[in-house]
Amino acid sequence: MQFKHPEILYFLFLLVIPILVHLFQLRRFKKEYFTNVQFLKELSIQTRKSSTIKKWLLLFTRLLLLACLILAFAQPFFTAKESQKATNEMYIILDNSYSMQAKGQKGELLKRAVQDLLEHTPETQNFSLITNSETYWNTDIKSIQKDLQDLKYSATPFRLDNLIAKVNARKSAFNKDIIVITDAVGLDTNEAKSFKKEDNVYFIIPEAEQKNNVSIDSVYIQQTLDSFYEIAVKLSANGEDITAVPIALYNQNKLTAKTLIDFKKNTETIKFTIPKEDFHGYVSITDKGLAYDNTYYFSISKPSKINVISIGDTDKSNFLSRIYTNDEFAYTNFPIANLDYNLLEKQDAIVLNELAAIPQALQTTLKSFVNKGGNVVLIPAQESNVNTMNSFLGNFGSIQFKAITNGDKKVTKINFNHPLFSNVFEKKVDNFQYPSTKAAFNINSTSPAILSYEDQSAFLTSVAKPLSAVYVFAAPINKANSNFQNSPLIVPTFYNMAQNSQKTGVNAIVIGEDQPFVVDALLSKDEILTVKNATESFIPVQQLLNTKVKMSFNENPQEAGNFGIFNGTNSIQNISFNYTRTESNLNSANTDIAANYKEIDDIETVFNTIQTDRTDTQIWKWFVLLTLLFLALELLIQKFVK
Repeated sequence: MQFKHPEILYFLFLLVIPILVHLFQLRRFKKEYFTNVQFLKELSIQTRKSSTIKKWLLLFTRLLLLACLILAFAQPFFTAKESQKATNEMYIILDNSYSMQAKGQKGELLKRAVQDLLEHTPETQNFSLITNSETYWNTDIKSIQKDLQDLKYSATPFRLDNLIAKVNARKSAFNKDIIVITDAVGLDTNEAKSFKKEDNVYFIIPEAEQKNNVSIDSVYIQQTLDSFYEIAVKLSANGEDITAVPIALYNQNKLTAKTLIDFKKNTETIKFTIPKEDFHGYVSITDKGLAYDNTYYFSISKPSKINVISIGDTDKSNFLSRIYTNDEFAYTNFPIANLDYNLLEKQDAIVLNELAAIPQALQTTLKSFVNKGGNVVLIPAQESNVNTMNSFLGNFGSIQFKAITNGDKKVTKINFNHPLFSNVFEKKVDNFQYPSTKAAFNINSTSPAILSYEDQSAFLTSVAKPLSAVYVFAAPINKANSNFQNSPLIVPTFYNMAQNSQKTGVNAIVIGEDQPFVVDALLSKDEILTVKNATESFIPVQQLLNTKVKMSFNENPQEAGNFGIFNGTNSIQNISFNYTRTESNLNSANTDIAANYKEIDDIETVFNTIQTDRTDTQIWKWFVLLTLLFLALELLIQKFVK
């Protein structure tokens, strides 16, 4: 027990006063004997004993009364068990990702959390609020009431470690109280390791009642026909007993097709056929789960010819002209001596077909070409210089050639999961016509092989770049060294290596992934591109690349949708943006993330717990009551004790 005013305890010396008074009243008197009447003598003895008891009772009562009164003025208290944390700064981390759209017992999880904060946060409490998209430092509940009521869902997934890093970056002489409000969907337990040991952490994990949810994961071109595209829509169902879901396809907000999809397994793919022309629309579903992943926006540009140049001997490059036909490609072959370097930057793909050496000027040009989004295919010659090839490949990643070895080797394995062969095979093929080579280089690479020999070494591998890829063969594929030109694999392999997905594929950017995008545009130094639609407009980060512009979108736009890229009022290209689907599975809530911390049911309980644990227990009122009790006891003794 401690005292707020310990100096008042000196007044306890006043307890000597009742004692002195008592001693004065108990002084001895001289005995005088009267007539020897036995009855009166006995009565006198009895009265004297009763009076002595009364005086002792009054003494103890007055001593206790005065002591309690003095102690009450000294204001005693018991120290709170967490008194050392009374100066802690408070931080509230609020998850406003799209998984918080799910409905709990009292409505949408985010809206319920906001309402609880508004109702139960003390007006005098100073705190900082950090969400996926907004940050409010050193504020109070009244100051941000309007902002909380208008808080929108964020396209940025909830990353607890990133938000903790923001809190830790705030330099302060005090420790921190951190309240985390999240449904824990998609969280990794390791994210909580970013908390400091001295932090006082509380978790509030609201739970969704309805966890069934259907999401549209992706849209891609399944098959290209003469006049049509066959597009595939991939959907995922999370939960149990998923009923049939209606799905509709829109182009420029006009309904193109509509059907029902019945889930017999967790993932289903449905196909639509659309004309082979510009498409700028979306596909949507209707379900009772989350709403944010029910629409997938995408754009497909009317196909234009893909520009391909091969560099090498004409005789060895004839097979490429049969693959890159005039209906889809603008294909040209140049011997190295006749190469026009000015044409290279206008290409979509360049094939280095069995060059004995790669000139330094060509290496520099190709490095820039790949960085701008062009694909490069390297087919070595038997007489290729290993050091020269390794110097060239060193511009793109960790892939190196070793010495050439002679001996027949069969290509027996296809990496069906590689993007080069996605949508090529309807099913995995085990017994195809194995191509073979007579001499091949050994390749060291950290990238997975696309095609492999029977000894598991790579025949074809690649280095993926943000906008392009560099494909590398381990062996010459001329007819003298290999029968690969006669293999059914050669057409899809070279066809897909020349494809530029931004020209021939589905255009759908994921918000927040900062995926670069290149458009054909010739701009002056003062011109900039703008991305906009009817409701939102922003200027992306952009870099001029001669006749192209490389753009980065960072966290833009704020909302998913179909947009256009404009140079002033001139439309350059259509583009679409979607939210990431990482939070579509409500069954992936990781409540173990709070295992080492305090998990509380609601915000009111958190504040009550903090208030209780850090408030000293004042007991001076009890001493006031005891003072009154002893005063009443003294009056009763005076009146009833004889």
